[in-house]
Amino acid sequence: MATYQKDRFDSVPDDLLRTGAHRGPAKKGRGWIAFAWAVLATVVLVAAGLFGLSVVSGRLHLGLPFFAAPTASASPTPSASPTAEAKLNPTIPITILNGTTTTGLANGAGNNLVAQGWGGASSSIGTRASASTTDVKKTVVYYSDPANEGAARALVLSLKVGTISLSSAFTASPLTIVLGTDYVLPAG
Repeated sequence: MATYQKDRFDSVPDDLLRTGAHRGPAKKGRGWIAFAWAVLATVVLVAAGLFGLSVVSGRLHLGLPFFAAPTASASPTPSASPTAEAKLNPTIPITILNGTTTTGLANGAGNNLVAQGWGGASSSIGTRASASTTDVKKTVVYYSDPANEGAARALVLSLKVGTISLSSAFTASPLTIVLGTDYVLPAG
């Protein structure tokens, strides 16, 4: 071990009572304060990120008054007064989404529509799937092209429930049915 020559800094007077602040014992609970600040910073950053996403995409709506409301394309509303004449179009592909917790409702509705002459509702042409793990209240038929409004109106008549809405939310299919709890599968 090396020895160093003593100098004036090695001799400290005994009456000197002051010790360095770094030498004192740590106060209890100081770790929790740092943890609380880290949690607060994380919550603020996540909230700011969600707000930024809702503003940029318009697809995220948390239901809070200071967050951006969804745009018309993200949350379509049913049209109040349809103008096209109801007309069955058996060749148009139809997507049927079960918006309820009832198992097999989309398949049952699709089979019922095929029996009524809607060939596009067959599982080989259209699509059938579950859309939600919670119940959607009202059945809505969405159409992405104004030329399909008549077919959408005819679908509502075939289902015996629902409204129609022009929407760009379901662009992959010309007609999309979101079945709600108001839809009852016909007995048969």
